[in-house]
Order: sequence, then C-alpha cells, then structure tokens
Amino acid sequence: MKILVIGSGGREHCIVWKLLQSKKIEKIYCAPGNAGIATQAECLNIPVEDISGLLQVARDKKIDLTIVGPELPLSMGVVNLFEKNNLPIFGPTQEAAEIESSKVFAKNIMNKYQIPTARYRAFKDYKLAQSYLQKQSFPLVIKADGLAAGKGVFIVQDLSQAEKAISYIMKENKFGHAGNKIVIEEYLTGEEVSMLVFTDGEHFIPMRPSQDHKKLHDGDSGPNTGGMGAYSPVPFFDDKAQRYALEKIFKPVIKGMKQEGRKFKGVLYAGLILTDEGPKVLEFNARFGDPETQVILPGLKTDLIEILCATREEKLSRIELEWQHQAAVCVILASGGYPGEYEKGKIINGIEKIENKQSTMVFHAGTEKKGNNVISSGGRVLGVTAWAETLSCAIDTVYEKIGQISFEKLYYRKDIGEKGLKFSPDNII
Repeated sequence: MKILVIGSGGREHCIVWKLLQSKKIEKIYCAPGNAGIATQAECLNIPVEDISGLLQVARDKKIDLTIVGPELPLSMGVVNLFEKNNLPIFGPTQEAAEIESSKVFAKNIMNKYQIPTARYRAFKDYKLAQSYLQKQSFPLVIKADGLAAGKGVFIVQDLSQAEKAISYIMKENKFGHAGNKIVIEEYLTGEEVSMLVFTDGEHFIPMRPSQDHKKLHDGDSGPNTGGMGAYSPVPFFDDKAQRYALEKIFKPVIKGMKQEGRKFKGVLYAGLILTDEGPKVLEFNARFGDPETQVILPGLKTDLIEILCATREEKLSRIELEWQHQAAVCVILASGGYPGEYEKGKIINGIEKIENKQSTMVFHAGTEKKGNNVISSGGRVLGVTAWAETLSCAIDTVYEKIGQISFEKLYYRKDIGEKGLKFSPDNII
C-alpha cells in the first residue's frame, strides 16, 4: 500500500515509524513532514491546511490510504473533501471533528447524553461572561471555544485572573476566531489520564491509557503547552475505572454522535480527570494525541494498518488489539522560550547516538535538515521515547539517553513518569 500521512510532528513521525513495521506498506509519503520523517518517508512540501493540495497529491501518487495527524485539517473538512472524491482517508469528518474544534459543542453533547463532565456555562458575549464571573466562587477554568494548540485553557484563582483571561481571549482576540466563544466551568481535582479508542462509529476498541504532562515545568507548574511528555500504561487508572470510562463516556458519546448525524470514525481521545465521583471528561480530541501516541504505539503488536483500514471500512469488530509487555516514557525536548516566543535554527547534536537503538526512539517534531545538520524549527523539537519491563527502568533509560542530545537553550521536564512511580514504585506492567 501507498500511504500519505498528513502532519509534521512527533505524532506523525511515530505513526510513520509504526506503519513501516507492516509488510503491507510499499511506500509512505508525508506532508509536510520533518527531518526525522524524511529518513523514513518521502516528504512533500504541502502545508496541512492546504487540503486541496493534499487531495491533488493523493491523486497524483495513487495513494491507497491517507492518515490525518493534526486537528487543523480535520476541522477544515479534509476527510469530507477526500470522501467526496472517493479517496480513502482515515479520520472523522468536519462535522464529527467539531467535538474537538468547538468546546461549546463538546460540552453541549456531553450535557445532552449525560456524559460525566464539569458543570459549565458557555458565552459569546464578553459582558455577560464578566457579569457571570462576579457571582462565582473560585478556582474556575476558562477555555477558548476553538482550536488553540493546547494553549487556550486558563485555570483562574480569583476574579482578577478570570477577568484577565476572558479579556485575553475575547477582547484582545489572542486566539482569533477560536476565542469568539468561551466556556467557563468548575475546577475539578484529581489525576488526569488520556484514553484513546479506535472507533468505526459503531464499535470501539480502547488503546492503552497514558498520562500527558501539559504544564511547562516540573511539578505541573508554569503555563500550558502542547504536552511536555507522557508515559503508559497508568498504574493508578485501574480496570474498574477504565470499564467505567468505556461504558459511561465512550459508549454514549459515540452513540450520541451517530444520533446527531455526525458519525465518528477514527481515533477518539478523551482527556479524563479521576475525581472522587469517578472519571470525568475534561476534553475530547478527534485524533491521536501528541505526545501520547509516542508512548502508545511502540507497545502495539497488532498491525496498525489493519486497524486503520478496519476502522475506515466499519469492520472494527473483527480486530483484537495485542500489546507488548512493557512501559513507555516520552520526554519532549523543547526550544528555550516555548510555549512563548522561541528561537529556531539551533543545530542539534547527538541524535545519531541514540536513534533507532534497542528500546529507544527519537521522534522528531520541530526539526528540519540544513546542509549536513538537523536544526530546530519549532517549539517542541524532539520526543525521546524509551520502553522497558518497568516504568522505573523506562524513566531511567529515557533520561540517560536525553543526556546525549544537545542544542542551544534546550529545555525539558525532569519528572515525566514520576506520578506513576508514586502509586507503584516497582511497577511491572
């Protein structure tokens, strides 16, 4: 099969890497890709938002299946466009992807189908939102409605912070159209877990749970980012909690989306928080997570292309997932200044020392090739993933390998995976 992967991050590099383990793959193209992906696939200089250009290349290259990585092209209707032109593509339609592209829509769906989530109010009028805040107790969570690259969520401790947040989103227009509406919701406490399923709109199969680390600094402090690291599985997310999430969250939302005329086919991601009342939904995403993918797919034994094709063809009930007996940890190496302004063009050294080594993989995110050098070109530059029999061994390995990579103003968290160790120090998966 000839495959086209849309995207340029660590998630897409991991997908390409996993697909290449299948005997069914003839060739992989990636648009636009990055320096790491370019060593495994043919990269095409087409931006993810150029959906007509992606359609044309899929035609020209006679692509058998296109796989959509990031949320932006999904929200723009790339799946609708491909399906209209009878080109096979993996991912939800624009209408189904609204469960990620609009937080107001997602909260309304959860409310309608009684899916456990935080209490909320949605606003499109700044003054009404401001008036509502004056009557609330804190802390609260304020979210921009649309896509904001993981940076549109604000936890506010008092009225002053809340008013600054809604002003930043709605008056200063920092997220553009994504901030035309906001959600104000109660603040929930508990550990956060990412749970992803493959679904063909009827059936669904869960992947291994993982835990993302969204805050920039150790101890979950600092601003939100696109994700600074992840690990999988999650020792404290037990079978009972997982069954609850599948029965009370995934089952009704997939059924509900179908009833709404928005049948969801692809990967559905639930960001969960484990409260005293059970798991509740913080957000839904309409695609593989990043960096969750980089710790989930390395442990998948089942041929990924078979799963993707069965999902698209609505034959997922025939698939059973098999997993390696291992834990995995991914640590993101970011540019200094991220998630704010950061410098690009820094020469990266040491990747070759650990790339493609046993039980370790470097997934490129914001990189490009310049002459003989790999240089930084984004906020999140690399994701180093290690896997082992125990979580503690995987953590030790990943940080030992990271010590061999360097570039100017490199930054990473030093505590990825430690939450899992608190619950089971000698966790054997």
